Amino acid sequence: MKRKIAAIVVTYNRKEMLIQNIEALLNQTYEDMDILIIDNGSSDGTYEFIYNFIDNQKIHYQNTQRNLGGAGGFNYGIKEAIKGEYEYIWLMDDDCLPNEKCLEKLINADEELEGRYGFLSSVTYWKDGKLCNMNIQKVSLYKKLKECDERFSPVIMASFVSLFMKTETVIEMGLPIKEFFIWADDLEYTRRISRKYPSYVVNNSNVIHDTNSNTGSNIAIDDARIERYRYAYRNEFYVARKEGVNGILYQLCKILYHIAKVLCSKNVNKWRKMKIIISSSYRGIFFNPKIEFIQVKTSGRKSCI
Repeated sequence: MKRKIAAIVVTYNRKEMLIQNIEALLNQTYEDMDILIIDNGSSDGTYEFIYNFIDNQKIHYQNTQRNLGGAGGFNYGIKEAIKGEYEYIWLMDDDCLPNEKCLEKLINADEELEGRYGFLSSVTYWKDGKLCNMNIQKVSLYKKLKECDERFSPVIMASFVSLFMKTETVIEMGLPIKEFFIWADDLEYTRRISRKYPSYVVNNSNVIHDTNSNTGSNIAIDDARIERYRYAYRNEFYVARKEGVNGILYQLCKILYHIAKVLCSKNVNKWRKMKIIISSSYRGIFFNPKIEFIQVKTSGRKSCI
């Protein structure tokens, strides 16, 4: 008999946040769910810190032994969920705090839509009750969802902060691209799905994203994560390429705008940042990772990975 839902949580050296996430998941009104913790080789004592939560019935812990990034962590976690023959997959980061009825509302949407969707995404708020800027879903490559008045709002891209899918969709469409490491892996993956299937924001399914700020990523003012932007610009160019000429033109305009913002800043790292923007975008022109698919047996749907 299948276990129904796997909530996949990717974590790395944020044990205090992870505890809050686990508590929020255990408090869900819809209880037919297991929690899969994917630890990207944390060195802060994460396993010892959450040990009392781990049992063989509800919470399962996997350590990847090294930092695979968010993309690699979700890739790894989804494989584990398919091995476990779960029917649905619910993705999130360790700083995601789902409302107690979050999963219940996603399940209700699945039933109401009769399974005819690619992915479902929750509305994500920041700690002050405003929408979390980095997690607002997109209706096109250039435009974010502005209003959530309808019960289900059609979108083409969403983040991995509370993303709900059927396992059969994942098997058909493949896994997140682990080579992305971080940034834009969720945009690429959800866009891959929405090209074939209508996908929605479920407007009564809510989470809080417990980030340090609600400004999103901005290389012009961010000095703490400069090297990580190498992934951002490379990956975003890949995503833009898949949208054709208009996508490429949009990304080129975005690159020029970001260079201008860096030039106008008083930051001492401006030349280093400009080099990262240009060189990483250039790498994105030729970046062509292979999409990984999972082969399963038709009887018993047992994973062959």
